[in-house]
This record gives sequence, C-alpha cells and structure tokens, in this order.
Amino acid sequence: MTEDRLQVAEAIATWARATGEPEGPALGGGGEPPAPRSVADCAVVELREVTAETVRAICRLQVAPSQRRFVAPNAVSFAEALFEPKAWYRAVYADGVPAGFAMLYVDVETPEYFLWRFMVADGLQGLGYGRRALELVVDHVRTLPGATELLTSWVPGTGSPEGFYLAFGFEPTGKVDEGEIVARLALA
Repeated sequence: MTEDRLQVAEAIATWARATGEPEGPALGGGGEPPAPRSVADCAVVELREVTAETVRAICRLQVAPSQRRFVAPNAVSFAEALFEPKAWYRAVYADGVPAGFAMLYVDVETPEYFLWRFMVADGLQGLGYGRRALELVVDHVRTLPGATELLTSWVPGTGSPEGFYLAFGFEPTGKVDEGEIVARLALA
C-alpha cells in the first residue's frame, strides 16, 4: 500500500472508530481504501464542530514530517483553545472523513480575526481540501461583526505554507511576529 493510501486508510479507520461505523464498506470490502476524491472530482469539504466522539480522530491527523516544524499538532491547538476564550475551531472533513483542522482567534470587540492554525493531513494534501476549507473559514469570518480582513502568519522556509497563502490572496503586511511573517487577506 502506498504511503498516501496508507494515510487515507488510517484516516478512514480513525473515522470509523470515532463514529462507530464499520470500516469494511468504507474500505470497499477489499481492504484497500478508495482513492480520495479531489475537490475537482466533487469531493465535499465541510467544517464540523469537534465533539467528544471526534476529538481523538482530529488529534491523530498530522502533516507530512517535513512540515511539522510549521504547524503545531492538533492536540496542542486544543490545549491552547482550552485557555483562550476567543478561540474558534473546526475539523475539516472531506467526503465524511477527517482531513484537517482550522482554528481562529476571534475578537469581535476589536474586531480582529486571525487564522491561528490550519492544516490538512499528510496524504490528503493536493486535492483541493485546504483551499476549499479556507474558503469556508473566510465565509465564516465575513459573517462576524466588523470583519474587513483576516490575518494569518507563517514560519518562512522550505516547505512552509507561504505559497498556499499567497496563492489564496494573502499579502504580507511587513510585520514579523516571533519569526513568523504576518499576512492579511482583505475581505471587502
């Protein structure tokens, strides 16, 4: 089984354990998971609330080893959100399978909206899930009071998400915060 298909099989097995669904039908009955569909092939990407039943599956999602220095593990994000009342987070699902995680810092009084964490699991990248999930996050931010921009930041370096954010339309602000490049996406 290739590394990508192994990751998908693990994601499906994690989903099956989290939801109590049997793994057999999701794996096509032959033990091999179906190839994940891309957004171009009509994969449905959605943001879902994380529940007691799904939190472990989301914690198990990881980016590629070469990307791990650029984003904290999801379990760390949950721990930080526990102590930050302005944290808003959702799991990213693709065709009903856990695929990633997004977390915002939401301050409606300022107003300030910051994409604090964003990841798509290794083996599920390059299928359009990240772009579609970020579109959904942006749609959510647009519903918040006084939202005119969404901020984010990234650690520069080979393998960083910089290209993804720039292609989406984020523009560097010229600020650097603790070694991270700060960028903004105009929402108007």
